[in-house]
Amino acid sequence: MKMKAIVDRDTCIGCGLCAEICPAVFEMDDEELACVIVDVIPEEEEANAQEAADSCPVAAITIED
Repeated sequence: MKMKAIVDRDTCIGCGLCAEICPAVFEMDDEELACVIVDVIPEEEEANAQEAADSCPVAAITIED
């Protein structure tokens, strides 16, 4: 299953939690907002990416498959 992460940058508050939990998928950009750094979430990172999405305090991350 190919999963993708999407960050709603209008909702993101730049807390950095996602990049801390799953640095293989998320990083903070020059605007201090989260961005996705992979087209497809690596299989071994799917659980971490979902945890990052679930941990987002403003629900700015969506994981789609």
